[in-house]
Amino acid sequence: MLSRHPLLRTTLCVLLLLVVTCGLVFAAFAQIKYRWNWEGFRKNEMLFFQGWLTTLGICAGAMVICLVGGFTLMLGSRAPWEPVRLASKGYIAIVRATPLLVQLLIGYYVVANALKIHDSIVVGMLLLGLFEAAYLAEIFRGALESIGRSQREAASAVGFSTMQTYRYVLVPQAVRRALPGTTGELVSLVKNSSLLSVLGIEEVTQITRLINSRSYTALEGFIPLALAYLAVTLPLSWAARRLERRFAYET
Repeated sequence: MLSRHPLLRTTLCVLLLLVVTCGLVFAAFAQIKYRWNWEGFRKNEMLFFQGWLTTLGICAGAMVICLVGGFTLMLGSRAPWEPVRLASKGYIAIVRATPLLVQLLIGYYVVANALKIHDSIVVGMLLLGLFEAAYLAEIFRGALESIGRSQREAASAVGFSTMQTYRYVLVPQAVRRALPGTTGELVSLVKNSSLLSVLGIEEVTQITRLINSRSYTALEGFIPLALAYLAVTLPLSWAARRLERRFAYET
């Protein structure tokens, strides 16, 4: 029965793995006689939930920015105008060659201050989305260039214009090929959002540190934190697999 429902099978496997992992963790800390104290976390449950909602909002906005930005950069890197092509490729190379943490600090404390933008959430969302856009641009470009030249020639032979060739021939095939890599980058975006705490944004990681410091605990907040990230990344991965099956076709 489970073989007919791959999503259910994957869910059960993940839950089983989580139970086993949690059991091993608690057993290991029982050996060193670690005294768990969940009282401080229970008193700040709503604060933790608000931080999680802030993270969800930032990630949702950053995903839109990185998808639009990645597609735009991909088109720019293939543009016939050399200045546009060089600018797009230069941006992709610089962003991919520098750490996100450095870009966040420079973007917020230098660029955003120069532009008089003081909303840390908006700045963090933009910086996170633009960072991931450089990686998505390369994924989109690779997916598009993996389509054989014969596809373009066939479209041209039946009278398709360049726009029609992209819309009806190239993009549908490229979407299917880019889905696995795109999913990986979106999952990375969610995890990278934890670095936004350096900008003073009270997202879920920053809130967890605050709760731990208030209750004088070390680990009690980080276990719910890991589960909070799993609650976002696992459905994202499952949705991508469903899209892959929907776009799948025999070649």
